Amino acid sequence: MRSPKRRSRRSDTLIIAGSAALALLLGSTAPAAADPPKASRGVEDTTAAQIAALQEIKKSASPAESKVDSSLVVEQRRRADAGTRAKLPSVQTGVEVQNGSAVLVDIRAHKVSDDLVNAVKSAGGAVRSVSTEGATIRAQLPLASLTTISGRSDVRRVETAADAKTFHQQDAKSKRDKASEESKQSKEERGAEVERRTREALERVGADAVVTSEGDRAQATDTARQEHRVTGTAVKLCALSDGVRSLAVSQAAGELPAVDVLPGQEGSGDEGTAMLEILHDVAPNAELGFATAFTSDAGFADNIRALRFQAGCDVIVDDVLYFNESPFQDGIIAQAVDAVAADGAVYFSSAGNEGSVAAGTSGHWEGQFVDSGVGIGKFAGTAHDFDPAPNAKQVLNPLSAYSTGVPVTLFWADPLNRSFNDYDLYLVNSAGAVVSFSQNIQDGTQNPYERIDTPASGSGLRLAVVKFRGDDKYLALSALGGRFKDSADGLKGFATPGVSRGHSAAKGAISVAAAPAAGALSFDLEPGDPANPTGPFPGSFTSAQQPERFTSDGPRRVFFAPDGSPASEVRQKPDITAADGVNTSVAGFKPFFGTSAAAPNAAGIAGLVLSGNPTLTPAEVRAALVGTAIDIAAPGVDNQTGAGVVRGDLALDYTGASPQPLAKAATPTIANDNDGSRYLKPGTTATVTLPVANTGDGTAASTSVVLTSSTPGVTIAPRSKYYGNVDPGQTLTGTFKVTVPASQTIGSVVKLDARVTYAGATSPTTSVFQLPVGEPSSEVKTFGFTGVTAIPDSSTVGVSVQIPVTGVGVLSSLKFVIGGETCTTAEKATTVGVDHSYVGDLVGTLTSPSGASATLFQRHGSSGNNLCQVVFDDSATAAFSSVTSAQAPFTGSWRPVTPLAPLLNGSADGTWTFKVVDSAASDTGSVRDVALKVTGYV
Repeated sequence: MRSPKRRSRRSDTLIIAGSAALALLLGSTAPAAADPPKASRGVEDTTAAQIAALQEIKKSASPAESKVDSSLVVEQRRRADAGTRAKLPSVQTGVEVQNGSAVLVDIRAHKVSDDLVNAVKSAGGAVRSVSTEGATIRAQLPLASLTTISGRSDVRRVETAADAKTFHQQDAKSKRDKASEESKQSKEERGAEVERRTREALERVGADAVVTSEGDRAQATDTARQEHRVTGTAVKLCALSDGVRSLAVSQAAGELPAVDVLPGQEGSGDEGTAMLEILHDVAPNAELGFATAFTSDAGFADNIRALRFQAGCDVIVDDVLYFNESPFQDGIIAQAVDAVAADGAVYFSSAGNEGSVAAGTSGHWEGQFVDSGVGIGKFAGTAHDFDPAPNAKQVLNPLSAYSTGVPVTLFWADPLNRSFNDYDLYLVNSAGAVVSFSQNIQDGTQNPYERIDTPASGSGLRLAVVKFRGDDKYLALSALGGRFKDSADGLKGFATPGVSRGHSAAKGAISVAAAPAAGALSFDLEPGDPANPTGPFPGSFTSAQQPERFTSDGPRRVFFAPDGSPASEVRQKPDITAADGVNTSVAGFKPFFGTSAAAPNAAGIAGLVLSGNPTLTPAEVRAALVGTAIDIAAPGVDNQTGAGVVRGDLALDYTGASPQPLAKAATPTIANDNDGSRYLKPGTTATVTLPVANTGDGTAASTSVVLTSSTPGVTIAPRSKYYGNVDPGQTLTGTFKVTVPASQTIGSVVKLDARVTYAGATSPTTSVFQLPVGEPSSEVKTFGFTGVTAIPDSSTVGVSVQIPVTGVGVLSSLKFVIGGETCTTAEKATTVGVDHSYVGDLVGTLTSPSGASATLFQRHGSSGNNLCQVVFDDSATAAFSSVTSAQAPFTGSWRPVTPLAPLLNGSADGTWTFKVVDSAASDTGSVRDVALKVTGYV
């Protein structure tokens, strides 16, 4: 590979390679040495005509079309006009048209409003997700309606739905085979496969040992846990990836505990499950959480914030890159990362598998645009010169023969949403024919971004960057997963460092490169490559370790602050290196290679660091990992491995980790001193027994509890009680006398605040209990909804039905009922409470008037049809999460996914909301009959 250098020259020779026609196909201003043969002129004429036809469309775009992706505009015109089709016979737009006329798009708005959402629906669109924070609607929209929406003043742009990738490193054949297998499987077959594996896992429990990642040994986190007696106590580790389809399988096999999955954000695929297993192996006592990153780029940003601000995650890790993430400015995802980091979360992200210049595996070039003087087509535009030599020009950067089926992105140094300079991107083959293109209009309100995909097969591909209009800007051209390589016909492949980009390069993110824990990657990245490195397992990492040849390099050069103002800086990326090539129990991730595996291994170590020293800030955790990393690859901090490879034992030694207790008050029990009942009553005193449980790693020494109440007139004696030492896993109890004034009304609540103090950095802990006053009534009141309300297919918006409640006051009990007269598995049945042809697509939540929510069901039941005469009750014997498709239609009494008990607090009077989200495509249904069954107090 050759790197560009600064140079000044204008009397250069055009390096063309291949047929002489290739020099002229882009309209070179340099005279040809001789006329090319007639056949070559035919190639030249065809190609020039294709580029001219594409530029003609761009030049003739209407104001509404100028706000639509060029690929969508061309696709629409090709379908509407036979003449346009004839002029572009070999050009592929890459637009996936569904159901004959609809495309999946991201509608970027100045502000998302109900009016805009309704306009999308009126235009025939199906809304998939809405991000208010990111001002984005993802919708399936008819091609003919694109300009109807883009022409609105509240819409900035209509784009092809932003794509993303994870960084699970697989060989091309495995990817194709997996994609082919999944394409042949129906949703029902995939669901049945998960159910089968879950049954098998349950049958094996106790017979097979759980799978432990080799990264646990390679990073010496196993010895760190032993030496420091630190396991992840009081820390919540959360992941974002594609999905957790086999979460139930891993849990049934004992590989994972309970996982807090954000409602409706389970995603699809299983990379999230594999990442959670790695986190659990490294920090087994930590809580776990998950949300998908694949609703949209704006939805990804929303979920990052939700994991911190709603789910309370201390450490967050992802393995995702959206292709439209700018290298030069922090976009919505990077801003979300910085927001949660500023709030105290430690954030990790995969550096990527896009290769490095040092390893000869890079498909990235960045640098200043150099005008070659070579014209493009019959309109405006000149091509960029990639060749840094003073006496040569090369307007095409060749890709290797194996750079097929990869996304190619072009960015330039303009602010997001304010690009006044217009660049275009073309992909041509060795014969000079245009294969793909991206030529969006940039006139001051668009992003400095173009994107194409290389075809699934073919060779001799090369890229041209064209300045259509404007100033010479700094560029970044990336073939993600591809490689720039010298061609057989004489073109040179030019690559530069710095492919790491997007939110992984954010200031608040710790970007993680990969080094193998055990065996080498079992395939060559491309034929003829050097051998892949091996890892130290069963030993631990040393300075002799080599990084994976595919891991992405840095640094990252940034030109703009998040608001678009100039802010030039160079960020050292990646930050650290961690283990990949580790085993999980998840099918398809045995072993698990890629920076997708390295990032959760690093995040798990951070969980141990925080568990052993809970007061550390994110900056101090970063300093511990960077400061103790073992230098590998180039001496010192380098652009392949950052500070080096991390080890848990060194990090915990550095921070002085120690076992931490975690003592919390648990739910109290009541014995009324007046009548022996289990209830608080006006004008009486009750004995309240308050348990304190230690779920931590260390002893909670000198534990005491202060119990207070903010409810007027309530007295507590004693105010505090000494519990002594509470050992790990132990629960001790103490008693308090709680007196309720005679003036306290039946059905009101007494609020108790329990503050537990002990020796340890996790002290104090606080718990709030709201105890009702009075004896529960035996009268059950029912409030319901009947009607027919359709559930939108594959939409996070879902459908909500409202249930008004009056005259109840504070609840003593609550059950949620899905009704129905006659239970059946028939599709579109009118006699069931919720009809749906694939219940495993559905997520149901119940929200009280106070805003408290409970998840009733969360994509359980696989291909089973319909919910009928179902009762969700905290006291039910079985959990709805255990149902299988064979039990359809689903009926009977079940425990909800999360308890209903928190919804009892406060008055029940007001509007309750039952929401159903259909998280996957192709199956439909309706809400028909649901009800609340509640009791108040005597």
